[in-house]
Amino acid sequence: MTENEKYLEWKEFVRDEELATDLAKVEGNEEEIFDRFYRSLEFGTAGLRGVLGAGTNRMNIYTVRKATLGLAKMLLEKKNSPSVAISYDSRIKSEEFAREAAITLASKGIRVYITNRLMPTPVLSFCVRKHNCDAGVMITASHNPAEYNGYKAYGPDG
Repeated sequence: MTENEKYLEWKEFVRDEELATDLAKVEGNEEEIFDRFYRSLEFGTAGLRGVLGAGTNRMNIYTVRKATLGLAKMLLEKKNSPSVAISYDSRIKSEEFAREAAITLASKGIRVYITNRLMPTPVLSFCVRKHNCDAGVMITASHNPAEYNGYKAYGPDG
């Protein structure tokens, strides 16, 4: 599927008003459409990081859901009743992405512990260990520019 075909597919299925507006802004801009859809964000050091926005090469609720489904599949292959701790920082969309990850995991029958407010990254490691979780998810882009956010995955050792 070409980048333009992916763009048109997203325009058709995206229901999030902010992402739909973002897609409308780039209509006809082949360079921008290419950058948003030429690849999917990939896991690097500890997780995903990318510019916020619509597209497979951007951080958005769909990218978070996709990564979380992958995590859920891996955990369910290894354990009958896995659990995951989730936390988030003050970056744009962090709380929303943390909730999307929690909903996605819970929909697969995975027990979720989510912090009730923004926390620094080390708190996630503490939560994983305190609750004997099988994994942890931290929504942050650490030191990246403000227009970025990210999804970090942790093992049972926090």
